[in-house]
This record gives sequence, structure tokens and C-alpha cells, in this order.
Amino acid sequence: MATLVPARTRPGRALGRRVPQLLVGLALYGVGLGLMVRAALGLSPWGVLHQGLARHFGLSIGAWTTLTGAAVLLLWLPLRERPGVGTVANVLVLGLATDLTLDVVPVQHALALRLPLLAAGIVVNGLATGLYIGARLGPGPRDGLMTGLQRRTGWSVRVVRTGLELTALAGGVLLGGGAGVGTVLYALAIGPLAQLSLRWCTVVSPQARN
Repeated sequence: MATLVPARTRPGRALGRRVPQLLVGLALYGVGLGLMVRAALGLSPWGVLHQGLARHFGLSIGAWTTLTGAAVLLLWLPLRERPGVGTVANVLVLGLATDLTLDVVPVQHALALRLPLLAAGIVVNGLATGLYIGARLGPGPRDGLMTGLQRRTGWSVRVVRTGLELTALAGGVLLGGGAGVGTVLYALAIGPLAQLSLRWCTVVSPQARN
């Protein structure tokens, strides 16, 4: 695994950079989700779940993104996970940014347009992941659930994360969410893209290097 090279910042400016970076990252992640929805070629596992809930019970995909994020956050309580500013912002911003993107980007029917939307959505999600995680202001609800379960069960992060993703995907498919080639491409690409983004977006103060 490549060594991360965190972005340099002065101690007094660290928080001033981290909060805007967090918000930009979360907003971009919502944009990426919206682009993948408009591509209609398959969503991320959690996106499939949100779309399935929207199709089955009503409300928007963004609303279900927010509601499931809040529900997952409640699961932190027995795991004794502690949310941060970024955790709460994750719940509030992702769904809103997703719905705003869906309002702006129209439905596409031509495959020649849907393929670039899918690619853009995956790339944007990869960049956004590095931005909001690199801000180091608290994990997202799903990330905290993963680490909490890993600590309690002793299972590997890979096993816990895979189990959560497959559970969300299966539930979404049963509810009518859209899984497809985009789901596979997302699973293959998001890790390398996020790692590349984290290489340049992780913020630490000079003291943390000593």
C-alpha cells in the first residue's frame, strides 16, 4: 500500500481548512451519487438500498440517504462509538446534495451520455471520499458502524465492511433498487480512487509529524 503524504497546513489554519474541506467533500459525494442515479447503470450498494426504499415507500433518494444515515448512527449507541462534527454533517449534507443534483441533471436515455455520467459519478465519489475523510472531523455513520462492529466482533475490517455492503445491496435489490455494471465498477474503483485522493487531502498539523 502506498504511503499517504498528508497535505501540509499551519497549526492555526488546520481547522480553517478542515471544515470547508469536509463540507466540499460531502457535497461532492452527494453530487457523485446523483450522477450515478442519472446514469441508471447501477449504484453503489448503499445507493441501491436508498433507491429501493424510495421506489417502495416514496420520498426522494436524498431523503432516504439522510434517514438511513440517521438510523445507522443510532446503531452506534450500543457500540459506544462517538460521532464527530463530520459524522453529523455527513447525515445532513449527503442527501441534500444528492437531491439537488437530481433536480439539476435531467434524466438521460442515450447510452452515450449515461456512460460518461457513470464514470464521472464514480470519480467524483473517489475524490470526495478523500476530501471528507482527510478532513479528520469524524467518520461517516456507515464507517463508524464498520469500525464499531470490527472492534466488538474481532472480525477483520474487510469481512465487516463486505458484510455491511452486501446486506445493503441485497436489501436494495429486494426493494427494487438499481444494481448493475455501475455497481461492479464502483466496487472495483472506489478503493484505489479514495486512496489516491487521501494521499493529497489528509490534513495534519506539523506537530502530528513529530
